[in-house]
Amino acid sequence: MVPLKAAIVGNPEGWHAERLTAALEARGLTVQRLPTTRLTGRVGSSESASFPSWAASRGHSLADVDLVFVRAVPAGSLEQIIFRLDVLHLLERRGKLVLNGPGALERSVDKYVASLLFEEAGLPTPETRVTERLDEAMEAFLALGGDVVVKPLFGSEGRGMVRLDDEEAAWRFFRVLDEGRYVHYIQRFIAHGEEDYRLFVVDGRVEGAMVRRAQGWRTNIARGARGEAFEPDATMRDMALMAAEAVGAFYAGVDILRGAEGLFVIEANGIPGWKGLEAATGIDMAPVIVDRALATLGENRP
Repeated sequence: MVPLKAAIVGNPEGWHAERLTAALEARGLTVQRLPTTRLTGRVGSSESASFPSWAASRGHSLADVDLVFVRAVPAGSLEQIIFRLDVLHLLERRGKLVLNGPGALERSVDKYVASLLFEEAGLPTPETRVTERLDEAMEAFLALGGDVVVKPLFGSEGRGMVRLDDEEAAWRFFRVLDEGRYVHYIQRFIAHGEEDYRLFVVDGRVEGAMVRRAQGWRTNIARGARGEAFEPDATMRDMALMAAEAVGAFYAGVDILRGAEGLFVIEANGIPGWKGLEAATGIDMAPVIVDRALATLGENRP
């Protein structure tokens, strides 16, 4: 049998790429690691000629790759982002197993779409308003109780998040966003005791979880929060599985807050890190992800 081949796209020298490579190679796969920004596309006379490649002059075609892990879709112009996702869509259409696939990435990275999908799935998620207008942003601030979190529509690790609980400060902040032609994503602040829960879902299973405790309302590990191993109950597990399914993610980091009114799903990260989770729980997620991916690949092969 011909050995399977894998590619890791995005942040090829990073910690997660190293862990995935080790797990893949331990199972006999050969691995290419390439930056998303070096992908090129061709429209040729045959299907094989039109497969995306990495720096075409170096001849690394993705035509014979079986499995693709996406570890970053870097910021860029609208055209750059669309092209990178186009490449992932093409790979998926040509029968490659892409994890997470471009559809899941598009749904999970867009906070407005993700929030809508959570609501449609029956999951509790904080009341949110999204608008491009300054006056409507101020109306939302007041309607949501005058204590809100404003987030970039696209973002991760807590970057760009601002809590507003003063009307004058809110007006000044929304004015700046309005001048920069940004979208206002405004979410009611949920008092959560400066902690939240990260559940790591792989292929319909919760494989690990931690509680993240911080010195402020932002509980991201990247912002200095401390992770501790945590055993979620059935309700929280079901919520995490439903959230990952709602965005169509094979694996995801699902963030859940506990407020006075109960549990709320905040996010399902489609390119989740697990360095903090491993430190908290001792679980190496790379072999778990790889084994489930290979099982799925085997189930889908002719």
